[in-house]
Amino acid sequence: MTDLDLPSLRTAGDSWHITESVGATALAVAASRAVETAGPQPLIRDDFAAVLVSSAGPAWARLADPDIAWLDGDRHGQRLHRVGCDYQAVRTHYFDEYFATAGKAGIRQMVILAAGLDSRAYRLHWASGTEVYEIDQPKVLEYKAEILGGCGALPSASRHAVAVDLRDDWPTALIAAGFEPSRPTAWLAEGLLAYLPSDAQDRLFQMCTALSAPGSRIAVEAFTMRIDGNKQRWNRMRDRLGLDVNVEALTYHEPDRSDPAHWLAEHGWQVDSIANHLEMARLDRPVPEDLLDEAVRTTLMWACKTTDESHRAGASG
Repeated sequence: MTDLDLPSLRTAGDSWHITESVGATALAVAASRAVETAGPQPLIRDDFAAVLVSSAGPAWARLADPDIAWLDGDRHGQRLHRVGCDYQAVRTHYFDEYFATAGKAGIRQMVILAAGLDSRAYRLHWASGTEVYEIDQPKVLEYKAEILGGCGALPSASRHAVAVDLRDDWPTALIAAGFEPSRPTAWLAEGLLAYLPSDAQDRLFQMCTALSAPGSRIAVEAFTMRIDGNKQRWNRMRDRLGLDVNVEALTYHEPDRSDPAHWLAEHGWQVDSIANHLEMARLDRPVPEDLLDEAVRTTLMWACKTTDESHRAGASG
């Protein structure tokens, strides 16, 4: 059986608490941001990541340990996990810069798709008048609001939590929350596409395109679906910490998925992209040569909408 033949544990309409299913992957990603933030020369700062992760329990708090002490005695495991944390830092930096550039271009309407434990609405310096819409499962958004509210955190932009599944009619919910399709928008699909069936991915892009005024932008993380190397990290989390972060079983492995860069280019978007390992090298976080076959492979991209042919106000897919 190849990686692309692996069955998914996902079902239509499935939902989750923050420590379950896809919610657990949001905790694991936030733990990587906490590790990076506590490092000596962090690429990004997310001072909310540690509390969001540790509030889920002691095992999660150990995962956020910047010394990766939970893997003491396993040098290879520590190096592999460090590369994973480095990737998350580089990915976060790339999309932070994307939002900063969008803001400088005058865009004041930002939408984070499947926001999870993303804290950009709180930690980035947004221009006056910026609206940040976070779309995700209700229980995930409730957890984040409870933890950050409990520690007195305040958003640095006007934040709108849109509690809806991206497989449902999220455009209607987004517009009901105040989103205006007539204004340029900066969209973000980070750590998302692999968790959607291929037809849902295409619908997502179609809806974003229909809701995007000229000058809008979209940023995307595209996965290669090669998961052998990361499987070792997930197994170590389970064996050492008792944490079930099984991305292999939560993602969809479909060989005929649309390539995001090609789809966007064919639908009125001008695309710029870079392989993640090149971006990691550029930011002085290169993947060690002996770990190249075990490291995650993705493409990071952002695109600008250059035509108005697909735009229609009030689009609902």
